[in-house]
Amino acid sequence: MYPDRMTSPHPSHVVVAMSGGVDSSAAALLLVRAGHRVTGVTLRLYDAEGAPSGAHQGCCTLDDIEDARRVCARLGIPHYVMDAREGFRTHVMDYFVSEYRAGRTPHPCIACNDRIKFDLLADQAAALGAGAVATGHYARIEREPDGAFALLRGVDRTKDQSYVLAGLGQAQLARTLLPVGAHPKPQIRALAAEAGLHLAAKRDSQEVCFIPSGDYRAYLAERAQEAGEAARPGELVDETGTVVGTHAGVEGFTVGQRRGLGVALGERRFVTAVEPGSGRVTLGPESALWKRAVAAEGMRWVSGHTPTGPLRVQAKLRYGGEPAPALAEPGQGGALTLRFEAPQRAPTPGQAAVLYDGERVLGGGTISQALD
Repeated sequence: MYPDRMTSPHPSHVVVAMSGGVDSSAAALLLVRAGHRVTGVTLRLYDAEGAPSGAHQGCCTLDDIEDARRVCARLGIPHYVMDAREGFRTHVMDYFVSEYRAGRTPHPCIACNDRIKFDLLADQAAALGAGAVATGHYARIEREPDGAFALLRGVDRTKDQSYVLAGLGQAQLARTLLPVGAHPKPQIRALAAEAGLHLAAKRDSQEVCFIPSGDYRAYLAERAQEAGEAARPGELVDETGTVVGTHAGVEGFTVGQRRGLGVALGERRFVTAVEPGSGRVTLGPESALWKRAVAAEGMRWVSGHTPTGPLRVQAKLRYGGEPAPALAEPGQGGALTLRFEAPQRAPTPGQAAVLYDGERVLGGGTISQALD
């Protein structure tokens, strides 16, 4: 967060991404109270008319848009809805499908932040003459003594969202505010309630926003049917390579998965590898999931500068995990090898590898391979 800009006696104009949830609503509230001129913008990302009213736990439905409108009316600020459906389908929904079909496990929230939300918000802010954008993410931005911007973990560790923001660079951080990152979640809810916001007790988003049912396999099957794509069956094999069953397609599997394997082997088995080329899915004991190293690609460094040599970091391989000590070895073309002090469970191709130095986010990339 920028303490100087949040409390400036000369109000600046800030565009706030209003998802219809309590966090973005509280972000707008905090900025209004700090004296900023605030405009709320809701991105319409997809068509969710089929979602049952009140039951969907994603975001950006028509009900959520109405919630955002009501909050803006309560705060006395303008509210606009921006149609981002075309870009969202291309960069998030289509990406989601293609990654699963390639045997990888995507992270749609990261794709949305990297390719949709912040860029579109910046464009909208420029069109409205605003100098900054803000979101309800639980992370912080601070100015370094040398003038660079640092991305830090949120104060509330149970809600920390720095993992999904690791792709932001200096240009984006320079025009972004994260007002709720310095507050614990209960305090945010209390602020919203005290201000009379009707959604102060609204449930947090939990599912993939564009899959109302929460059943991603059904969504993938529906998309395949729409495209006229034939099923791509393959073999289920054990750790010795022995065929133990068949499956309808690699998109139904992710590394670490135990349920829904479609075969009973008499003892617990997990997906340990997915090979889209051969269509082979390997099942093995839990011990086979633990790896000491991973390779990552597409690394982006918050500073804008790739380290010239190995560095000690704490690395996080999934949103709900905790950073673990590792040696990061940058390679050419955005490649990175992470060697952990202790084995990590089920590093999953397609998920993000995010590097930290204490509170500070160093950068992030996409896991391409688990290494022994």
